[in-house]
Amino acid sequence: MKREAGHEFLARLGKRRLRPGGIAATNWLLGKAEFGKDTKVLEVACNMGTTMIRIGRHYPCRVIGVDLDEGALEKAGRNIRRAGLQDRLSVQRADAYCLPFPDQSFDILINEAMLTMLTGDGKDRALSEYYRVLKPGGLLLTHDVCLYEENPEKQRELRAGLSRAIRMNVEPLSVPGWKAVLEKHSFRPVQRYGRITLMDPIGMIRDEGLLRAAAIILRGQKKEEREMFHTMSRYFKEHDRELGYIASVSEKR
Repeated sequence: MKREAGHEFLARLGKRRLRPGGIAATNWLLGKAEFGKDTKVLEVACNMGTTMIRIGRHYPCRVIGVDLDEGALEKAGRNIRRAGLQDRLSVQRADAYCLPFPDQSFDILINEAMLTMLTGDGKDRALSEYYRVLKPGGLLLTHDVCLYEENPEKQRELRAGLSRAIRMNVEPLSVPGWKAVLEKHSFRPVQRYGRITLMDPIGMIRDEGLLRAAAIILRGQKKEEREMFHTMSRYFKEHDRELGYIASVSEKR
């Protein structure tokens, strides 16, 4: 039986924003881009469509969201219809390593909290695809976990500990590491980084609102959920000075 990963667990508890830097980091990313009626946007790993819908409500552009998780796509479709945005927003199943779009199709590509999950050559494969489908001068907006640690052995320990806590093999990079991998693929990044707020109570209130945040925390205290909830919360708290989020706005050169 497949073990439930951390982001799946939090989504089941009712969390809608599953990004390490929360809504503040997402807003910073969106504020660095220009969205007009002719802007074509792709979100890779759109999950339940939260960011897509936020864009659709504030800007007149068209947005396509892709994900491999069919359950998440069904939720995204329902959320889009509920928001009345189905004329400009759509979702489909697709793999980040092989996007079903022609070269230079999009002005903006958004990918939050996914590159961290790619190990080995996964980041290179995904970034090559992102570069291919973006127009010249297009923007790649990414939001991931970063390590405030340059010692290789300590980095390995942090990656292993985080992978255990969220029940998923992940490979976050240091701040210079994220800059280097983006530049390797001919992107010019501007970056912001800070504390992870994913499970911080104040961060949850900022992301979800007071009542929804309280409901998520209460669900996390149920006997069957408590171990996973506290394992994740404790790991992020104990490594607050060593782990953070990084948001990057990268122009295709």
